[in-house]
Amino acid sequence: MSVEKGTISIRLVNEALLELRRQGHDERGLLARAGIAAEWLDKPYARVPAKAYGRLWLSIAACMDDEFFGMNPRRMKVGSFAFLCRCAVGEPDLERALGLASRFLDLVFDDLQPKLVRQGGMAEIQLLEQAAPRRAFSYFTCWMIIHGLACWLVGRRIPILAVDLRCPKPDYIEDYRVMFSDNLRFDQPVSRLLFNAESLDLPVRRSELELKRFLAGAPANILVKYRDPKSLAARIKAYLRSLRPDRWPDLEALAGHYFMAASTLRRKLAQEGQSYQSLKDQVRRDLAIARLNQDGYSQFDALAAELGFADISAFYKAFKKWTGSTPGQYRRLMRPDDSA
Repeated sequence: MSVEKGTISIRLVNEALLELRRQGHDERGLLARAGIAAEWLDKPYARVPAKAYGRLWLSIAACMDDEFFGMNPRRMKVGSFAFLCRCAVGEPDLERALGLASRFLDLVFDDLQPKLVRQGGMAEIQLLEQAAPRRAFSYFTCWMIIHGLACWLVGRRIPILAVDLRCPKPDYIEDYRVMFSDNLRFDQPVSRLLFNAESLDLPVRRSELELKRFLAGAPANILVKYRDPKSLAARIKAYLRSLRPDRWPDLEALAGHYFMAASTLRRKLAQEGQSYQSLKDQVRRDLAIARLNQDGYSQFDALAAELGFADISAFYKAFKKWTGSTPGQYRRLMRPDDSA
């Protein structure tokens, strides 16, 4: 999906402008240059093109000389992200690139320490801090920078398995679900983003020319990982979540549900970089992780049946592929104090 087809909630536009307003800057010129109508700010269901949000991002950063929108006492001065990219692109693999990114951002930020942790088949990017929790937008913006860079470095989207946040649940989280994961947990001890550790072994293979193009297109090419909630893939995933897995239709029946031929459905999904099988796997993965995140849940055989697996061994094999860990290992990582 192209950036132009993606859309961003106006609520995230207001989140991005919050510190700018507190510092007394005039937002009207920035909005006009970004192509965002000021009257949209008071319409909570309005959405703006991701490309326009990217232009606003650059305008706010230039106005404040801060690529982190004033959300940290120490500014992330304009040019910091470009410097980070130039350093990371020279690393041999993603693990070392993310380790470098974490150390760099630790120098940039006050009391927000990114840390890459690898535990067996799972990896996480923690955001450690001593002060009171920040607003959710701060954590997600930091992860957007790190995860967006990581995806570009290895040339593929790295699936996010779950996200924990120290802060309370904000009023609006739908775009965060689309951007990151359906599995969001709030009021947690540590803010962290989890993914399969196998991704850390992927090589970094980017040329100087590719780096120049990437930086010339930033941040719009980071925002490309936003998924349009109105895209076909998103609508199919929502439809699958409304049904029990044992009631999921085959491709022909699904195509009929959307009033198109199976070949047309397959082609449209391919244009979005998806397949029907990959969407089913994503929904099964998210359902499994959501169950395992629940208090006291340990009925793996029942979960396997609920998700439509023929037996528990097939479920274990699939879960290991998705997350790099068994259900039990994942459960212990997410809930170390839970004896279940």
